[in-house]
Amino acid sequence: MTSSSRTTGEAQADSIDPGDTPPRPSRDELARVTLEPLREDERPPALLVAIAVAALLALGVVVGALTVHGLSHHGGSLAGGVFLACVLALLAGGMYRRRYWAVLAFEALLAFQILVTSLALVVASTLLAAGLCLVSIVLAGWLFWKLVRVMGRIQARELG
Repeated sequence: MTSSSRTTGEAQADSIDPGDTPPRPSRDELARVTLEPLREDERPPALLVAIAVAALLALGVVVGALTVHGLSHHGGSLAGGVFLACVLALLAGGMYRRRYWAVLAFEALLAFQILVTSLALVVASTLLAAGLCLVSIVLAGWLFWKLVRVMGRIQARELG
């Protein structure tokens, strides 16, 4: 069999040297390897901020639901406010205990808030409203971004 009659696969198989270096790991694999799991009782600053935000929002919702007169005329209800406050308090407690599901759920709420505030920015009628929307989007985006690494570290601790 001449070299011209060999198939491409056979030629490639012959050209691979067993001493070649293995393929380089991907960026994702490198990030996973370098990710340090959370130490016992460690709470990164971004997680503490998220806990505080969730707890303050829960408190604010309860206070608002109890003090707004004619809440149903504004599209709300006391039962709805209490339910939302309980969910936020549950998330704050779960994040304090470094539970992956709680951080993931809080990130979902942040993503929803970013989307809604972005839509509100489109229809903002004053510079003050537009500025508040931008500040809200930037702060929520920053917290979202910082919590992604925290989630990875929590998951690394659970898997490790």
